[in-house]
Amino acid sequence: MEKENGPGKQEQTVIELGNMEKEAQFYVNSLSSREMDSLTAICDTFLPSITVSAANDDVATFFQASASMAGTPARLGGLICQRLKHPKKWLVRVSLWLLSTCIGTLILCGRFCLSSEFPYIHRFSQLSQHQREAILLSWSLSYFHLLRMLFKAIKLLTLFVFFTQVDEKNENLSWKAIGYNGPDPKFKAQTRQCKTLKQAMYENSEGEEESRENVNEEELYGPLYKGLITMQLPRDIVASRLRQAGFPVSIRHKQVNAVSSIRNPSLVVICDAVVVGSGSGGGVIAGVLAKAGYKVLVLEKGSYCARTNLSLLEGPTLDQMYLNGGLFATDDMGMVLLAGSTVGGGSTINWSASIQTPQHVVNEWSQELELELFDSKLYREAMDVVSEKMEVQSDILEEGFNNAVLRRGCEELGYPVKNIPRNAPADHYCGWCCLGCKDGRKKGTSETWLLDLVNSGTSAILPGCEAIKVLHSTKRGRDCGIATGVAFEFEYKGVKDICIVESKVTIVAGGALSTPTLLKRSGLKNANIGKNLHLHPVTMAWGYFPDTPSNEWPEKEKKSYEGGIMTAMSSVVANFDKSGYGALIQTPSLHPGMFSSLMPWVSGTDIKMRMCKFSRTAHLIALVRDKGSGTVNSSSSISYQMEATDEENLQRGLEKMLRILAAAGAEEIGTHHAKGRKLNVKQVSAHEFERFVKEESSRPLRGLSMPLCSAHQMGSCRMGIDPKTSVVNQMGETWEVEGLYLADTSVFPTALGVNPMITVQAIAYCTAQSVLQILKRKKCMY
Repeated sequence: MEKENGPGKQEQTVIELGNMEKEAQFYVNSLSSREMDSLTAICDTFLPSITVSAANDDVATFFQASASMAGTPARLGGLICQRLKHPKKWLVRVSLWLLSTCIGTLILCGRFCLSSEFPYIHRFSQLSQHQREAILLSWSLSYFHLLRMLFKAIKLLTLFVFFTQVDEKNENLSWKAIGYNGPDPKFKAQTRQCKTLKQAMYENSEGEEESRENVNEEELYGPLYKGLITMQLPRDIVASRLRQAGFPVSIRHKQVNAVSSIRNPSLVVICDAVVVGSGSGGGVIAGVLAKAGYKVLVLEKGSYCARTNLSLLEGPTLDQMYLNGGLFATDDMGMVLLAGSTVGGGSTINWSASIQTPQHVVNEWSQELELELFDSKLYREAMDVVSEKMEVQSDILEEGFNNAVLRRGCEELGYPVKNIPRNAPADHYCGWCCLGCKDGRKKGTSETWLLDLVNSGTSAILPGCEAIKVLHSTKRGRDCGIATGVAFEFEYKGVKDICIVESKVTIVAGGALSTPTLLKRSGLKNANIGKNLHLHPVTMAWGYFPDTPSNEWPEKEKKSYEGGIMTAMSSVVANFDKSGYGALIQTPSLHPGMFSSLMPWVSGTDIKMRMCKFSRTAHLIALVRDKGSGTVNSSSSISYQMEATDEENLQRGLEKMLRILAAAGAEEIGTHHAKGRKLNVKQVSAHEFERFVKEESSRPLRGLSMPLCSAHQMGSCRMGIDPKTSVVNQMGETWEVEGLYLADTSVFPTALGVNPMITVQAIAYCTAQSVLQILKRKKCMY
């Protein structure tokens, strides 16, 4: 029997099997043979076949395998053609074509392609490995910005694809050599069992009847299964599901072969509130409204990945659960951006840090910016409510490798270090939470607020649906418009379809990178939309700790990717006691793909040697509260300019991180600068150490010589008291359209300086109280 208002097992399995098929998806490669010739040569330059004498067969196999032998160029070609969205994508295509010609190679490579023998000038693919490596190195530090961009883009993509691609057994040929397990071994067995049972239930297998009787449907399909409605079904069935959930629905029967549009939608759904986005902002406000008894429809662009349908594979997960497949960067390639795009949003794939809004930020927002909300009893209550909801606590039973390094180094040097509050229990020792929480013990919105929505029985979540326009009308005598709902699109059997949601209030919570684009597309004219974007720029330092160090190191058996991702942090350069515009030192989550694409590349041999040290290489990050800002120009175009003071704060963070790593017992230390310098701490004098630290921490961070990352985007539709300088008021309502609210990090008045999950949820909770008042008022009117 299927649950009332919930999807049937076969329909739910459509969602699950669709996600499983996407894991194995290969993008169609439409590069020409000439472009592929150049791309293959470049890939094999980054990752050549190298013959080595190694005691370990796995290491020998890894070194002997080139990128082309692993099939990387073809995969990368498909990714470039179909997945990559960047305004400078043309640069890659044009460069590949130029490199397939002698004249083009001369233009891009200069003297390196010249020969004393006929034909004197050679195409890139005809050059030796030594010549090609010299060319790529020259690009990495070139005077010409476009060449630096080209190097960074192709290096990142090549290494990422090679180290994340998997075979039919979901394994990568390098993993054993670099000491990586892939997904959690215990989770693999559990996943296989669940997928077998799902397939059997889908096929209605009689042989699995006993297993089906004993199965927990929430564990099998995920805790939200009752409230999910897939659009991958005929319109009549979708309409029926929506009606069962309590939504009035009308079907617009189109003529044969007619294309749906906003004026001629396939379906029209009526609700009290429509929420665009299901992350830390949208999930909170949707849960609060649904629990109060209102009919809420949540539109989520990403898919739903139940615990048992997670792969915990880096490549497929970024493709499924991250914005633009995790391949997002600013227009100048100066910053790599990571943002969630799945049911639960960033809370599903973040690193668990749950830090309340710092007092210096509260003071700045409430006093200097005159936003009374942040010094109110309601806001303090909101932070406590969301913290309790997510079961935030600060204890740790066992610390992972990276955090143990950070803590030990800080204690040795006398730097401040403390536990990070997390929305996970003390014994949650899991390094895969950036790929989804395998047991639901990390309390993101999918495990908390969205559960309230589903359990209300009056609301629903539509995954795989992208809002394309906020609908609003104007009335005489009003200076602003009135929100009437949202138009959204989805793909059904390869064809785009459009539906309309009519609502009393509209909440947009698509994130700081997506919300501005939707508002602009909807006709809003406020000049601040998309402006004032802050990114919390991050730079990193690394330290290598051998398995058998000379000093006794209690974590010598641990791996860099295991354990709680963030459990310790240092405010040694955070400047918390003054402005708060400094750098916070924490630890990242780096699986092989991200690790390889960030590490310096100076030769094919060097990168493979670095990767063999992967599992014992600790990383620290310096996260800066930035004064610099950028602009969201479109869904694929982000411009950003870091201020000199932000760069200085990151450099101070780099200096402290190198010292922390050395004090913790690292044998080698280094940064991610393109020159790839590293220092053997055990073999140098104190003077040489000091000189290395000073030189590496004073290098310019702008100009693409050092990779910078961002996992926190905010401020692109900021809150304020004046429509001339802000997009929303203190209630979260836009100045321009009545009944249109924003509830994500885009409303942050400035950069926050710490991990934003608690702050965005607290703001969304406060906005929900304002929306409740509006809905009560409108209810009385009917």
